[in-house]
Amino acid sequence: MMRRLSLVTVCEEARCPNIHECWARERTATFMLMGEVCTRHCGFCAVGKGRPGALDEDEPERVAEAVGELGLAHAVVTSVNRDDLPDGGAAHFAATIRAIRRRNPKTTVEVLIPDFCGNWDALDLVLSEAPEILNHNVETVPRLYRRVRPDAIYARSLELLARADARRRREGIGMRTKSGLMVGLGETMDELRSTLSDLRGAGCDIATVGQYLQPHARRLPIERYYPPEEFARIREEGQSLGFLRVESGPLVRSSYHARRALDLGPAA
Repeated sequence: MMRRLSLVTVCEEARCPNIHECWARERTATFMLMGEVCTRHCGFCAVGKGRPGALDEDEPERVAEAVGELGLAHAVVTSVNRDDLPDGGAAHFAATIRAIRRRNPKTTVEVLIPDFCGNWDALDLVLSEAPEILNHNVETVPRLYRRVRPDAIYARSLELLARADARRRREGIGMRTKSGLMVGLGETMDELRSTLSDLRGAGCDIATVGQYLQPHARRLPIERYYPPEEFARIREEGQSLGFLRVESGPLVRSSYHARRALDLGPAA
C-alpha cells in the first residue's frame, strides 16, 4: 500500500526495530511527509541527507487515503527537516491534518514536528489545527547537541514545547504535548534527569526514552547499552516529575504505543 500510494514512512527510513510489531500487529504506521531527504545532518539518523525535491501537493490526500485504508484510530505524521522551505513545511503538516480529518473524522492525529528553525508563526499554523498530540523530540541531553544534533538548538526545542503548552492553555485546547530522548550516546543519568525535568518545566505531558541503535557504520557509535532495570528506573523517575506517561525501554521509539497516550486523563 505504501508503494502504491507513493508514501514514505519513518518506520522504514529510520530502520525502526518495532516495524514488525506496529505494522503486523498494531496496524499502525508513522507517515513521513515531504520526501525522504533531510536538510539536517544529525549524527544518529539513517534518513538520507541532501537537497530535497519540490513538495508533493497531493501527498496530504494520499496519507489520508492510507489512514482510511488501514482503518487507523490514531494516525501519526512526521517529516524530514525542510529548512529549505520558508515555513519548514508547517502548511503541509496543517493540510495533512485537515485531509485526515475530512476523510476519517473519527481518527485522532499525532504530529511529530521539526523546530521550524524557530519560526513561531509556522508553529501556529500547525497548532491552529489542534492535533490531539503535538510531539517534538529533544533527542538527547544539551551537552551532546553539537555532536548529535549539530543543526538544532536545545533551548529552541524547549521553547517550541512551551509555546505549544501556553497556547493550548490559553485557548482551552485538549491537546497533549510529547517529546523523546535516546540513551547510549554518552549522557549521564544526572543529565537525563535534568533533561526530563526541563521537559516537564516546558509543559510536556508524555516522554519516550529508548536505546540508541547505530543504523549503519557512518552514524554515531553506541557508547553504552542500558539494561532493562535502568529503563524502569528512568520511567519511575520521569513519572515522579509529573509526566502523564513515560514510555521507557530498549526498543521504545517516539511513536511506540502512541495511541495509548489518549487513554490517559486530562493533560498536565
